[in-house]
Formats: sequence, C-alpha cells, structure tokens
Amino acid sequence: MHSQPPSRTRRTILRATALAVAVAAVASGCASDTVQRGFLPGYEDGEVTNQTARITSLWTGSWIAALIVGIITWGLMLWCVAAYRKRKDDHRLPVQTRYHLPLEIMYTAVPIVMVLVLFYYTDRDMSAIQDTDREADLTIQVIGKQWSWDFNYVDDDVYESGQHLANVGDTMTEDATIDGAPGTAAALPTLYLPVGETVRFELQSRDVIHSFWIPAFLYKQDMIPHRTNEFVVTTEREGVYAGKCAELCGEHHSGMLFNVEVVDRAEYDAQMEALREKGQEGQIPVEGFSRLQDPNPVTASTEGEH
Repeated sequence: MHSQPPSRTRRTILRATALAVAVAAVASGCASDTVQRGFLPGYEDGEVTNQTARITSLWTGSWIAALIVGIITWGLMLWCVAAYRKRKDDHRLPVQTRYHLPLEIMYTAVPIVMVLVLFYYTDRDMSAIQDTDREADLTIQVIGKQWSWDFNYVDDDVYESGQHLANVGDTMTEDATIDGAPGTAAALPTLYLPVGETVRFELQSRDVIHSFWIPAFLYKQDMIPHRTNEFVVTTEREGVYAGKCAELCGEHHSGMLFNVEVVDRAEYDAQMEALREKGQEGQIPVEGFSRLQDPNPVTASTEGEH
C-alpha cells in the first residue's frame, strides 16, 4: 500500500503543468519570424519556392507536437515524484506489483496514434514535394563531379561547367557574400533560374555519390552514379542563394559549392545568351551515362570539363 497524496499537492502540480503549456503557447505566438519557422532558412518578404511553406509547416508542427508530449510527460513525472514520495510517517513497503489495464492500454494506443498522425502528414507532404508528374516550364540537368558542378540548360541548349577550387578558403573575402553570408560568389559556378516558373531538375553524378542541396529551398536530393533522380519546384522569390553538396564525397567536399540566382525572365534569357556567346552551346554528357538513358545524347565541347 502507499499513502494518498494530499489534494493541495496534486492541484499545485496540475496548475504548474497547465501554466507551462500556456506559456509555451503564448511564447510561440509572440516569437520572432525566425523562431516561428523553427530556425529554418526563410525570408519575411515571401517564400523562396512553392514548397518551402509546406516543409516549414511540417517541421514546426512536428516540434510543437513533440513539445506538447514532452510537457505532459514531464508534468506526469513531476506529479508522480511529488505525489508518491516517501513520507516520514510511512514506514511500509509499497506494493511492488500492480496492474491497471485501462492505463496500460492508453500507454500503447496513444503512441500508436501519434506515430500514425505523424506518418500521415509526412506522407502527404513528401508525396506533394516529390511529385515529378507535374508539367515544368524548363528542364535543367545538374551533374555532380569531384569537386564541382556542371549545369545543362536543356531547353536553351547551353551549359555551364564549374571548376574545382583547390583552396576555397583563399577566395573567402568579407565583400564576397552569398545569401548574406561570406562566400565565393565570383569563383563558383552559378545556376540561373527564372522566377515564377516551374523547373524540373535532373540530378546525375559523374563519379561518386553527391547530394544537391540549396538550403534556402529546404530540400536536397542525392545524386547517384548510373541513376537519374528528379524533382520539380517553382521559384517564387528573386535573390541569390548558396548551394552545396550535402554528401561527404571525398577530400575536397567542402569546396563543392555553387551559387543560385533566381532572376526575372529577361535576365535569365540574357544569361543564356551570354553562355551561347562564350561558345558553351550543346550539352555536357555524363561520362558513361547519358541523360535519362538516351542512347544518342547531344554532346558539346568538353572545354572546362573535369
């Protein structure tokens, strides 16, 4: 047997738990835009792509649910500590075995429901994000290589070839910034995207596994040799963003960086024409693996290819 807790202690614990939940709710409503995004990259003047709001909602919703579960769990733990503590006038050994079937069913059912709810929202959002059946306004083939990037602008039949930077740190200067952070904007390859248009990315690797990551897009996808991965996204905000490889791919992985410039259609067309004037017409092939298994790929000069 165990002694009964005084009602005052029980009420105090319940009030403290309710107060903690209320404080968390108020704090979330009054938090800054950065906190409300769950510290994910983002901007107050608009979403970067048509998927960033969905990803942010899934991320913050998961953390809010976890916080609520944590508060309830911590509250129950503290209540048990206070209510069932040993008292000075109680010298009896508590009952060591006791069953409470409804409580045990709840302990099993509630976690299952929580997992199923999280699975539902995750599957719903990931299915929408990874839907490659949508029509795209243009297609860009991205080729990862040790340790830089090639970009084939398929519809415009031009390309950009990145060069491996042996000493990335030497190019890091205070006045060279990408997305507000120190970068190497002048030395890195730049991927141009037209704002307000839907882009289909075809991701391939020339050597080892890489990962195509634009942090501001809140999405990344692996690039696996002899395989084409795709995703479709619509840009919504003009700006300059950082891109990088998110897979440890060798000695100079840290230097596998690139720029992303989302510009209006006129600027995009001008950049395509600039590539054409530099003689970068055609498509850079993936060595031993052509675009989408095309047996007769369109090739280009291998100038600058590594």
